[in-house]
Amino acid sequence: MDCGDEYSHNSFDLHCLLNSFPGELEFKQIFSDIDEQIEQNAASIEHCIKEIQSEVNKQCPDVQLRTTTDCFELLDNYNPTKSPSIPHGDLIKFLKTLQDLLKNELNQEEMILDLLWDLSSHSSSSFPSMLSGASFHFLSRTSLHSVEDYSSMDVKSIWDNIRLHLRRFLVSRLQSHNEISNSQHKIWLKNQCIQQLLFLYPESEVIVKYQSIQKKLLAKLLQNCFPSYSRESNLDIMVHGYQSTMHKLYSMIKEDFNTLREILAPSSTVKFIKETYLDTVTEETAKFLENFCELQFQESAVRVIKTSKSSSRHRGAVHALVTPECPQKRRNFFLSLDKLKFLSQLIKSFLELEKNVEELLEEIFVSLRTPRNISGISDPSNQEVIIEKPRTNETRVLSEQLLPVKEATLLDFAWRSVFKEVSLPMAHCITTAIEDFSTKILQQEQNERSLAVTYAMNLVNVQQVWQDTHVPEEDQPKKIAKFCSDIMEKLDTMLPLALACRDDSFQEIRANFEEACCKVATAVLARLQERVKEFPSKAPLTNLHTLLSTAVYVFQHFTQYDNLMKENTKKPVFLVPVQRYQEFINTLQFQVTDYCVRVCATSILQDAESHHWDGYKAFYEGERCSFSLQMWHYFFCALHHDLWTILPPNLAQEIFTEVLEKSLGLLASRYARAHPSYKRTPQIRLDVTTILICTETMLWSVCTSVQKLLNPHEYIDDKIFKIHTHCNNLFTTLVILTSPLSELYQTFQHGLDDSASDSIKPFFKQPLHWFSCISHFYPSLLRAPSSGRLTAEGQLKLLLSQPGCNWNLLLETLLHHDGLLLRILLKSSNRTIQEQASNTDNNLNQGSSLIESIFKVLYHCNFSPQIFGNVFVSYMEEEQLWDFLYNIPVSTFLESELEVIRCLRLALTDAVKDIVQQIIFMMSPGRNCETNLNKHSVPECLRESIPKEWNYIPKETKRKESSKGFTRLAVQAVSIVISKLPTVIACLPPPIKYFFSLSERKMSKNFVELKKASLLVWNLIVIICRIFEDGNTVELLTGASLDRWSKEKLGLICVCLESIMGKQTSGPNQMAQRVIQSIEQEKPNWIESQLLKARKLSTKCAFMTIEQSTALEEGDGALELTEQKINMMVLDICHKPGGSEYLRQIYHIMRLNEEYLKEQLFSMNGSKEKPLPIRPLKMTLRSVEDQPSAFNPFQVYKAFSENMLVQSAITKWNWNWSKLLPNYLGLDKMTFSVLLKNRWEMRKDERLEEEEKAMLEHLKQFCTIQNSSASDNTEEP
Repeated sequence: MDCGDEYSHNSFDLHCLLNSFPGELEFKQIFSDIDEQIEQNAASIEHCIKEIQSEVNKQCPDVQLRTTTDCFELLDNYNPTKSPSIPHGDLIKFLKTLQDLLKNELNQEEMILDLLWDLSSHSSSSFPSMLSGASFHFLSRTSLHSVEDYSSMDVKSIWDNIRLHLRRFLVSRLQSHNEISNSQHKIWLKNQCIQQLLFLYPESEVIVKYQSIQKKLLAKLLQNCFPSYSRESNLDIMVHGYQSTMHKLYSMIKEDFNTLREILAPSSTVKFIKETYLDTVTEETAKFLENFCELQFQESAVRVIKTSKSSSRHRGAVHALVTPECPQKRRNFFLSLDKLKFLSQLIKSFLELEKNVEELLEEIFVSLRTPRNISGISDPSNQEVIIEKPRTNETRVLSEQLLPVKEATLLDFAWRSVFKEVSLPMAHCITTAIEDFSTKILQQEQNERSLAVTYAMNLVNVQQVWQDTHVPEEDQPKKIAKFCSDIMEKLDTMLPLALACRDDSFQEIRANFEEACCKVATAVLARLQERVKEFPSKAPLTNLHTLLSTAVYVFQHFTQYDNLMKENTKKPVFLVPVQRYQEFINTLQFQVTDYCVRVCATSILQDAESHHWDGYKAFYEGERCSFSLQMWHYFFCALHHDLWTILPPNLAQEIFTEVLEKSLGLLASRYARAHPSYKRTPQIRLDVTTILICTETMLWSVCTSVQKLLNPHEYIDDKIFKIHTHCNNLFTTLVILTSPLSELYQTFQHGLDDSASDSIKPFFKQPLHWFSCISHFYPSLLRAPSSGRLTAEGQLKLLLSQPGCNWNLLLETLLHHDGLLLRILLKSSNRTIQEQASNTDNNLNQGSSLIESIFKVLYHCNFSPQIFGNVFVSYMEEEQLWDFLYNIPVSTFLESELEVIRCLRLALTDAVKDIVQQIIFMMSPGRNCETNLNKHSVPECLRESIPKEWNYIPKETKRKESSKGFTRLAVQAVSIVISKLPTVIACLPPPIKYFFSLSERKMSKNFVELKKASLLVWNLIVIICRIFEDGNTVELLTGASLDRWSKEKLGLICVCLESIMGKQTSGPNQMAQRVIQSIEQEKPNWIESQLLKARKLSTKCAFMTIEQSTALEEGDGALELTEQKINMMVLDICHKPGGSEYLRQIYHIMRLNEEYLKEQLFSMNGSKEKPLPIRPLKMTLRSVEDQPSAFNPFQVYKAFSENMLVQSAITKWNWNWSKLLPNYLGLDKMTFSVLLKNRWEMRKDERLEEEEKAMLEHLKQFCTIQNSSASDNTEEP
């Protein structure tokens, strides 16, 4: 209503900084913009004060304001009740004219409201307070009171009739606003209506009326969604109805909170929400529970009569059933499990509503620093005054002067009190219910066990039952025993009963729940321990994995219960069960590991036929490895499958790594003691080579990062380093034991020199030395540490070998090789979209959602903006989308809009949202003078009846005085857009800036307009203009509904902006030229300077970010910085809305299309001239872990024989002994002596030539070989 936009008032939303990663230039621009806006606001305030001084000095010659302090003192002491004396007849005439217009003319209410506000704001009177006095609800003449000299009953009567008419109009409008679906628009319109009502009536009466409106609306909602309870009621349907009602109720509370928070004082807002919504829903719930209790009591009474005749023993709550002599208030009755679940879900809905409302009001309490009760219920002994929001005619009170009073209003949501009557039955029945269902489930499991000789436990996927947990994904079990899942799921439904305990009414319920949970935990643990004892005689190894995973699941569940209940008790509740489960988990983990190692040592690797080293006949012509090694490989493949599909990823990897390390230690020890014959020596070489190749394939599964794979020496205490040590020992055995004697003599004829040992020692003790020696024969994706990184195929293999989705490794893989995998996925997603478009049965959103996921992930990778730019510029070029990028649409209703363009539109729209809201705020009806001047025209008869003492200036006069008003408004709007452009660009993430910089190089030759501003600036201006032209988008972003005048003026602002950018229009627009000339006259070359600054920020900053990132990676700590940066980017992505889901979707699609991606990567690195054709992707987004394929030993054998290990080819490897053996000159004498003694030439029954004997004797001399070696004294483990 007020013309308040004549003075500049700018603000800056620092929230946009949270979505970016500003560099030095960006920070300079942001802080420069803040400083500039502070200076502008200060100048506007100073200008406003000077105008006030001038106006006061002109109208009140006896009052002279010389300083700013004088002006503030005048404003503080200003009394708005003083008004000029108006003749009684003039006032009657004016009011009657208003009354006649309202009675005889239609749609005059808005005009009259605007006129009354205008008179009150710009006249020297305090209208309408001089006429007020009638009550909002009681408009009888006897209730009127007089103000000053105008006490005539006729004046009051007429004014009351006018107010009553306007009140009905505003109340009707207020009720109609409840039908608006756009919440933001609804809040704005309601706010306006309530302010108009407050102009006419006291605050208390307005709030009472609005409260009655909202209560009627709420009563209708509760009537439709709160069905009454009967014996035939479906409890599941009722629970769903209550939950949906609570969600709708919270939406209404949130809307009213945002509507009233700027109008009412905080205490009034809290009181309104409490009385209107919280008290009402509490009363309705009390009525429902009263009926519920009555029916349950009647049913229980009947049950007592029937059961008392047949049995004198009663369990649990039935034992304590009420008798006719029991008082009505403490009556007890039986509650079945379904009824308890229903009440628990009802309490859960109240807990969620209470939490949401408290969080909503948190900012008020924090800003006022008001002490709050932890429970959310006001404590009468510790209440303090909540500071009232000062109104324009009230004196501010310093918070230090406030004293505690009893009338203060705190959030008092007393929903727990309505459950008091049912709390006693719940407390008595909850223990019995929990014990009954747990006993029943355990008995069912026991029955299933008794029916089978060998018992394989029923499993269930944890993802289907695990919800609302804070346990990291890598620690969550994948499959658990079904009986345990059933028990914990039912316990989860009972948990809200214990969490609601904040006063005495629920104390017994909580205590009984804790006691029952401890009993259940003990019973489940006993059952798990009983099943462990059945292994291995009656149960397979998979059962051990299942029991371990189940124990982890229960442990995490009770830990979560402990954390939730600790918020109220401040002490652990389930400390003993948690500790017992932790001990059981540690014991069972050791048992699993120990059993696997013992199986390898005592069963799998006991191979008398294969390991008959004294045999004088070659083992299978020397073209086959030992049977035991193939079985060892099978065993690890099966173990890998079971661990990966059942246990938590971290635990699975830990167990697998430990078993592998210990089994390799066992193999290294056994082969070091082997003393083969001449014919069996090639078998040693083949066996060791097989072990090393199998270990290489398993290393991908045990290494969690590229650095652990390539640089295991950095993790000295890690088991992976021990694995490499065992592999190096095995390869040492291969070299010393199986190399030709002549080559061995040639290398070691001068002995083991200590000085040579010191210099050569690092070569054969480097972790990946063994692999570098076989890499010439065995093609692998594993690289030497000197390379510092894996190939794209290696990154993909490492990622998909993990037991779960490793976020850091996933992002590193996506960014690897300039986003090579992402390019393949983008190309294939287009084929997917095309295929789905031809098949109407498919969901067209699957391919598009992948593109969106890739866009969102790369958009937040601030440390590597070049990946986003290169990937999407390449995509734009291949798909020929440059025309779309030049003219991005903003409508949200385009069905054929390309996904990449849509994502770019949303990103840029979000960047300019604050600018759009500020401009729309200026143009909204009632926010500026020009809108008001064109909105309503005051009739001549009414204008003539206005008393002259009010000094009213007609709007026509104002319109003449403000002939250039819109030019000033347009200048301000265009200036806001141009001034904020550099800051908007500074707050954009570097990837989007780098993308537009690269795109501009591709497009600048074709579009002349881009020479004046960068492509990014151009698109931001285009987005702003398109938003102004699209009313739907304006309403969606701001909630404002614009009138025709505002739309026309916004269109003219668009013309001004397009003219500034150099876009050719149909013809010159004189108004736009005047606006631009006005800006140039006030600030010469300012527009060009701002555009240049914006261009610099959109291009230079992106490239500076890349240069800084490259400089960091070139330093000594490049690897650490890279890991740190990846971790920071992952955290940033996961903290954004939907970020983790975007990563998860990409990961699952990569899992589903693993073979296809491998083929594409191989073809790109191969020698093929033509790349493989692009195929549509498999887009089924169900988790791969949900339905893992069963372990297939035949498939493992095929992969072992054909893909991984061609044994006949290994025997033909041409070992370069002259290159390998010198690496072992640093070998210690003891090791060399033992291995030399185990060579076939050292056997007594072997016939050697004289030359061979001489060489052996020479080697014996410096090795001082004795008859008994270290290997003879070493017993096999």
